[in-house]
Amino acid sequence: MLNDTNFPFLQPVYRQLLDAIDMGIHVINKDGVSVIYNQKMSEIEDMDKDDVLKKNIMDIFLFNSEDESRLLQALNKGADLKNAKQSYFNFKGQEITTINDTFPLYDGENIIGAVEVAKDITKLEQLTRENSREKKDARFTFDQIIGNSQSLKSVIDNAKHATKTSSSVLVYGETGTGKELFTQSIHNGSERVSRPFISQNCAALPDSLIEGILFGSVKGAFTGATGHIGLFEQADGGTLMLDEINSLSASLQAKLLRAIQEKTIRRIGDTKDRSIDVRIIATINEDPLVSIEKNHLRQDLYYRLSVVSILVPPLRQRKEDIPVLIEHFIDKYNQRFQLRVPGMSEEVLHLFLEHDWPGNVRELEHMVEGAMNLIHFDEEIDYSHLPMHMRTKFHSLEKPSPEPEKENTSKSHTAITGTLQENMDRVEKDLLERTLRHHRGNVTKAAKDLGLSRQSLQYRLKKFLLVAREV
Repeated sequence: MLNDTNFPFLQPVYRQLLDAIDMGIHVINKDGVSVIYNQKMSEIEDMDKDDVLKKNIMDIFLFNSEDESRLLQALNKGADLKNAKQSYFNFKGQEITTINDTFPLYDGENIIGAVEVAKDITKLEQLTRENSREKKDARFTFDQIIGNSQSLKSVIDNAKHATKTSSSVLVYGETGTGKELFTQSIHNGSERVSRPFISQNCAALPDSLIEGILFGSVKGAFTGATGHIGLFEQADGGTLMLDEINSLSASLQAKLLRAIQEKTIRRIGDTKDRSIDVRIIATINEDPLVSIEKNHLRQDLYYRLSVVSILVPPLRQRKEDIPVLIEHFIDKYNQRFQLRVPGMSEEVLHLFLEHDWPGNVRELEHMVEGAMNLIHFDEEIDYSHLPMHMRTKFHSLEKPSPEPEKENTSKSHTAITGTLQENMDRVEKDLLERTLRHHRGNVTKAAKDLGLSRQSLQYRLKKFLLVAREV
């Protein structure tokens, strides 16, 4: 380790002391070759001593030039840097961030080497960046909506058109599909981007409170009331997002309709109207027509809100987005948990593609997060990392389906049985079989004919236990 002519004085006892110090120490000789590399520096940079010692520093770290290395600046230019932050990459491509004291070593007036004493702040730096990202991500843009499926791209395109006006927007879709991503993206893509964006979950509070929160009140309007402005006034010039609007009472929905139509509000207990300039984006977690039938949503409010209607598709209808979503969530929790999970096993990915995800993207994210709470530093997510209830559910998915009955020639005249999904699956399977036969088992041509990617078609073939045999 220390067989260098410039450092003959260093004995084994000093090597032990260097390794016991809780600071990284790296010394290079006059040729830029590493001659001292203590245990702490090895831990900081996640590199074995054998990978560093007796090697030129430019062969070890990913510097574009010698000017990027503090050690080489000290060696070649006599630079003396104290308490300086440095970020760099080791030969494995891992980013390291340290606070360093770097200075040249002299023999008389001649520089014979350079030393760097480092304190590791890599985790602190990553946590700081993560917090910064989270604050930024509180205001989503279209670029942050993950997925490549045609159905999702179509929704994004429609939502982008909505940024050009100030018309009311109704975003609907199942819980966990990402409706708020679209509401915030519409605001951030509009001319109102520099104005307030305020959101309120209408199901979170009773009507008696939500009315005052939305419209404000004047002092003395009710016992203990103090005058305050409501969310409509706070969002003036910007956007007000009302989540789960179908949870409001019919009377409060009527008052909301009046505010949208007349562009005025009246605080509780007040006698005068106040003009407002607010764009309303509302969300509901069910089909609005079903909500109207259940008397959860006033029909006239629906017509007023749905000038632009955006349906966010459930994850089961865009399963080709699952791999890219998994990759995104693994990257996210690698950063948050200080892990290096490379990905997911083929077995688990197949199970994920088979699952219908009733909780949609939110359920998928929680599944990945849960698995990464049980994982070691750098192993991939496999079956053993899934929660027990999901392992049981996935196990049932792996059981082969019973052999389908032979089609009756008079099928078109018989009564339809089974659920909607079962009938749709039968139609889809029949279409896949016929298209494959037409193209003599050529998956690429069949996928093109069906308007699918080759990967998406292969997934569907696996789903229905079909085998493509090219003839």
